[in-house]
Amino acid sequence: MVQSVELLLDDAADTEIRRQWQLLADAGIPSLAATTADTAVPHITVAVARQIWPRIERVLEQQSFQPFPVRLGGLLVFGARHPILVRAVVASEQLLAIQRRIFTTMAQCPGVPANLRPDEWTPHITLARRVPNQQLGEAVHAVARDRDFRATVVGIRRWDGDQRRAWPVARGR
Repeated sequence: MVQSVELLLDDAADTEIRRQWQLLADAGIPSLAATTADTAVPHITVAVARQIWPRIERVLEQQSFQPFPVRLGGLLVFGARHPILVRAVVASEQLLAIQRRIFTTMAQCPGVPANLRPDEWTPHITLARRVPNQQLGEAVHAVARDRDFRATVVGIRRWDGDQRRAWPVARGR
């Protein structure tokens, strides 16, 4: 299963993304609104591995963190066979720096995908997975916005896909 490190958003941005999940669901698009686990929260994944070793966990827990602003932008579609609809997160110096720092910490772990290397990473927030191709246009229409919106990254969490649990690694100080 997947092990990941994720950036968490402020309450207003969390609410807005959840609203978009629901708009997709209301349009008959399989979205993350159907996920009822309390660990299913809007987030920006910055690092993934098949396994995160205990010594790496300790380093992650010692990361310094200060909340910082991000801008959530337009829609993107990843993949063609099983499309994923995402909202882009506009790359900023702060966002790229924290992703690079966390990726570098985890780079030695097994199963780190190439698309999360700092120069390969596309920051985003997932809205819907496995969107049927014939519903892509409808999905985009359901959540399209004319403008970006601001958010604040307020914390970092670890997700353990094997145990299906999450916990905070860093909160804003």
